[in-house]
Amino acid sequence: MAARKRKARAMAAGGAALWRRFSAWLPRGRLGLTALLGRLSDRLSRGRDRRTRRSSWLLLAPLLTPPIPVITAPPCSLCPEGAHRFQWIRNLVPEFGISSSHVKVLSSPAEFYELLKVQIKAAKQRVVMASLYLGTGLLEQELVDCLEETLEKSLQAKGSPDLRVSILLDYTRGSRGRKNSRTMLIPLLQRFPEQVRVSLFHTPNLRGLLRLLIPERFNETIGLQHIKVYLFDDNVILSGANLSDLYFTNRQDRYVLLRDSPEIADFFTELVDAIGDVSLQLQQDDTVQMMEGMVHPYQGDKVAYCEIANRRVMEVINSARTRQELLHAKTFHSSQAGSSLISQQGSQASGSLKPEPDTWIYPLIQMKPFGIQIDEMVTETLLTEAERDARIYLTTGYFNLTQAYMDLILGTRAEYRILLASPEVNGFFGAKGVAGAIPAAYVYIEHQFYSEVCCLQQQERVQLQEYSRAGWTFHAKGLWLYLAGSDLPCLTLIGSPNFGYRSVHRDLEAQVAIVTENKALQQQLHQEQEQLYLCSGVVSTSTFEQPNRYVKLWVKLVTPLIKNFF
Repeated sequence: MAARKRKARAMAAGGAALWRRFSAWLPRGRLGLTALLGRLSDRLSRGRDRRTRRSSWLLLAPLLTPPIPVITAPPCSLCPEGAHRFQWIRNLVPEFGISSSHVKVLSSPAEFYELLKVQIKAAKQRVVMASLYLGTGLLEQELVDCLEETLEKSLQAKGSPDLRVSILLDYTRGSRGRKNSRTMLIPLLQRFPEQVRVSLFHTPNLRGLLRLLIPERFNETIGLQHIKVYLFDDNVILSGANLSDLYFTNRQDRYVLLRDSPEIADFFTELVDAIGDVSLQLQQDDTVQMMEGMVHPYQGDKVAYCEIANRRVMEVINSARTRQELLHAKTFHSSQAGSSLISQQGSQASGSLKPEPDTWIYPLIQMKPFGIQIDEMVTETLLTEAERDARIYLTTGYFNLTQAYMDLILGTRAEYRILLASPEVNGFFGAKGVAGAIPAAYVYIEHQFYSEVCCLQQQERVQLQEYSRAGWTFHAKGLWLYLAGSDLPCLTLIGSPNFGYRSVHRDLEAQVAIVTENKALQQQLHQEQEQLYLCSGVVSTSTFEQPNRYVKLWVKLVTPLIKNFF
C-alpha cells in the first residue's frame, strides 16, 4: 500500500511538471486554456494572501504545507528551429547562445579565490557580487583591498570614474556579530560613495513578534538571500560558494566562468539590481534604509512588498527573454540572407564572424516568497523526462530533498547517483549548541530515504554516495545529465540551490542550466563530476551501523518538525 502511494505521488508530480511544460508551449492568443489556468492560479494566490493578512501569527504555516502553484512565466510562441531537446526551457527564461570556448570549469577553492582577485583588478566598468555574506578574515580583507585599489584607479582616471561596484548580501547573515560583512564594507562606502552600493536583503517572512523573539543566527532559518554570482565587466562566475575564507581554502564547491558574455552579464546585473532595489541600503554610518518610495520588507505591508518584488524580478526575466528572442530571430534570418554572401567573400570575411553557438545558458530563478518558481518547474521537468538508461548525477551539501523531488527520483526511470556530505564534512560538524546536532539530523534524513529506496528495491537504479575528505567540508550542489548511451553529460545545473525545502520555499536562489553540444566542454563537465565523486563511498545498510551514524532519539523526534528550516 505504501509503495502504491509513493508511486501515485511520483506520477502526480510528474504529471504536474509535464502539464506545466505543455501549457507553456501553447501559442499566445490562440487558446484560452492557459490564460484560464493563470487566472485560477492568481485567484488561489490572492486567497492565500488574504489568509496571511487574517492570521499573521501563523507566519510559518505556509512553509509547512504544500505550496499553491503560481504560474509566473507567460507562454512563448517562438517557433522551434534547429535547437536541442532542452529548447523548451526558453519558454520560461531567456536563452543565451554562446561558444563553448567561453566556458571554463574551475575545480578548487584556491582557483576560485585567485580568479576573483584577478577579475576585480582587471574590471573597468562594473563589479557585481551577490553572496550570502562576506567573511571577516584576512583573505576576505584582501578581496576588499582589491576592490579599493581598483576603485582608486578608476577615480584617478581622466574624466568621471566609470567603475561601479554593487554588492548584494543577506541582512541577517551579513549583520551577525560585532565584526561582520557590513563593517568590512563600510570603508568602501565612505571612500567611494558615488561608486559603491551595498544592498542587504531582508526576507519579508521575518517580521513582527517573530522578528523580536528569534535570536541572532536562528533568525537566518526563516529565509535568506542565497544567490551566488560574481561578475566583472562581461565575465560571470556562477557558483554555490560564499565570500568567506573556508570557500577559498578547504570547502569544496563548484564554479564555472563564462567569459566575454555581455548579455549574460547584463542579465545578472539587472537581476542583482532588482533585488537590491527591494533591499535595505547600507549607509556610511552602518545604518540601513530603504530606497525612497519602496515598501519596507518587514515594517510595510507584506503582500504589497512581495508584489513589487515579483514585478521587478519578472520584468528583468521577461525583458531579457524578449531581447534574446528578437536577437535569435534576427541572427537566424541574417544567417539565411547572408549565407551566399559569406561564401563569396571567402575565409577572410568568415573569419571575422562570431562562431555559431554550441552552448546555451538558461538562468533559473527561484524566489518562492515572491511567487517565482521557475527553477523548481524546470528541475521537476528534467527529472520527470529523464529517459530510461539516462544517468543523473545529483549533488548537494545538505541532503534534504523536497517530497516532490524524492517522489520523482523514486518513481521515474533514469539512473541516479546522488552525492552528499558524510557527517564529518558537513558544514555544521562540530558546531556549538543545537547546531551541532544538524549533521545527525541529515544522517537520519539520509537513512530514511535509503530505507525507502531499499523498500522499493531500487538500490541498483538509485545510489547514494558520501563525500569524505580529511580536513575538508563539502558544499557542492547541482546535477549532470547523461543521455542514454552517452558517456558525457550534455546538461548541468550549477548555482546556489540545494534541492531542499529551503531552496524551493524560503530563500532567494539562482542557478544556470548549461546545455552544450561541444565534446570538449562536455569532457570538462564530466571530469568535474568524476573529480567530486572520486572522493566518495557508496552508501549501504552497513553505513548506518557505524558508531558515528548513531542518531539520538531526541534528534529523530525533532527532525520532522524542523527539517524545513535547514
